[in-house]
Amino acid sequence: MNDDDLSRILKAVGDTTRRHILTLLVQEGAMRVTALAAHFDMSLNAVSKHIKVLEEAGLVTRQTLGREHFLTAALEPLRLTEGWFGQLKSIWDLRLAALENILLPKEKPDE
Repeated sequence: MNDDDLSRILKAVGDTTRRHILTLLVQEGAMRVTALAAHFDMSLNAVSKHIKVLEEAGLVTRQTLGREHFLTAALEPLRLTEGWFGQLKSIWDLRLAALENILLPKEKPDE
């Protein structure tokens, strides 16, 4: 995965409706598109557009059985965001440690 993948994932989960869709799929397991859409006060077409963004980010997979479309959460791509947030946390921790070194008085060795 690369920066474009990370951007797609962050865009996908940056929307409340898409986070709710993903949460429902994690909690409930595979769901038909129509059953998922019933949870939202919007058209099936609008929900489908949100699902497409999640699919493009690799966060949702679709299986078609006849005329039914079943969606499943695919959380593996979120590891990319975990890695990125982990890097940010490491940088922040280093900066806090440097600030602590500046602000806290250093102990003088016994003379």
